[in-house]
Amino acid sequence: MPKSLTIPVIAVTAALAFMLNPSAEQHREKIKSVIAERSQIERVLGIGQMTSFFSQYHSVGFASYTTVNKEIASVGALGLVIVLD
Repeated sequence: MPKSLTIPVIAVTAALAFMLNPSAEQHREKIKSVIAERSQIERVLGIGQMTSFFSQYHSVGFASYTTVNKEIASVGALGLVIVLD
């Protein structure tokens, strides 16, 4: 790639990463849905709802994560959210 294109490509990539950073609500919805998929009992008891309610959202600009009781519950970047076990 020519040097004249390197900086604009990096700038566009960085801008997209910042714009696609998942919101707190996206993290909470993903946590609820993953916990509901794991167990019928947890869905009925509303464990996913409680977990997402108590989660704290943290953003580092291009990526984000949530914590529950100081443990990472989910991570997200580029519009994707992954819930950790």
